[in-house]
Amino acid sequence: MKKSRFALVLSMLSAAMNVHAQSSVTLYGSVDAGVGYVSNLRGARAFIAQQGTLQADRWGITGVEDLGGGLKTVFKLESGFSTINGAMASANTLFNRQAYVGLSDERIGTVTLGRQTDFHFEMLGPLSTAQSLGDFSAFHPGNIDGLGNTVPVELSNTVKFRSRTIAGLTLGAMYGFTNQSSSTTGRTISFGATYGYGPLNLAAAYSEYHDRAFNLANALGLASFQGVPVTAAAPVIADSVRNAGIGGSVQIGRVQLHALFTQVRIEERGQADNFRTIDGGANFQVTPAYMIGAGGWTTTFVGKRWTQVTIANVYSLSKLTQIYADVMVEQASSGAVASTLGIGPSSSNRQTVVLAGIHHLF
Repeated sequence: MKKSRFALVLSMLSAAMNVHAQSSVTLYGSVDAGVGYVSNLRGARAFIAQQGTLQADRWGITGVEDLGGGLKTVFKLESGFSTINGAMASANTLFNRQAYVGLSDERIGTVTLGRQTDFHFEMLGPLSTAQSLGDFSAFHPGNIDGLGNTVPVELSNTVKFRSRTIAGLTLGAMYGFTNQSSSTTGRTISFGATYGYGPLNLAAAYSEYHDRAFNLANALGLASFQGVPVTAAAPVIADSVRNAGIGGSVQIGRVQLHALFTQVRIEERGQADNFRTIDGGANFQVTPAYMIGAGGWTTTFVGKRWTQVTIANVYSLSKLTQIYADVMVEQASSGAVASTLGIGPSSSNRQTVVLAGIHHLF
């Protein structure tokens, strides 16, 4: 009897250890800080402290529990912050970047619910000059097309499906409910697809947002939109926004070429305007530790044009730590004001920005 009880206890302990081994929780994060020079920031030259250039400052917790039979529980809680002042990225939202829980089946895919990013950021973003070179300020004006992880791609009250990859193809779909606690207070839908074959990667995404807010005064330096004056305190609330994009990259030896096209159709009061961007560039892996890249984009909107060229240098001190130095030159035309993303507007149609810093993952 005693031996039987002892064996039962050992069996229970072994089962408990196996359950523990099948679950994991990981704490991770990114800290990035540097300095910069701006040729024209609201009318004057400026030296600035800058954060989140190579990668956004963030910390998070992610976890998985193996339920058996190829089924797993997954979750992620991720919060953005500023390394240079310690402030939260969103004052009233702790896990402002992502907060979701769901189930993953190795035969079908993953379903998650909560605050998540759309497929423009997730699938198209990696093909942009900004993500390819590692420079947040190289994203397109005002991030209107949502390739950078800031408004509007952080969407609350969503359910999202991402299929498993079959023959290089991955599909995704997302629906956002109208609970009015994100940058879009109306219904949101998003679809995406990626395809990889050897050195070739392709991606496409389409999203619709209703009642989406645009701060066009701050983002683009516009004084009016569709004949109505706009200010930083009075954002435009678009009735309907349709965002579509396609892109690709190819690896040729130590060189990666990338290109994409996006169009955002903004409708309000029965009028419509298109925000169009063509983006492309190349990265050259000089050594395993050193990468140099160059890219550029041109954007047209409401009869105005913004064009930016970026040269980036990234040197890896280790797998987790990099130092970088980037130069961006932006020029606007047709009465537009140059305004590098994350930096601020110029008082003219030109702006040059130099950024250098250090980035560490943990």
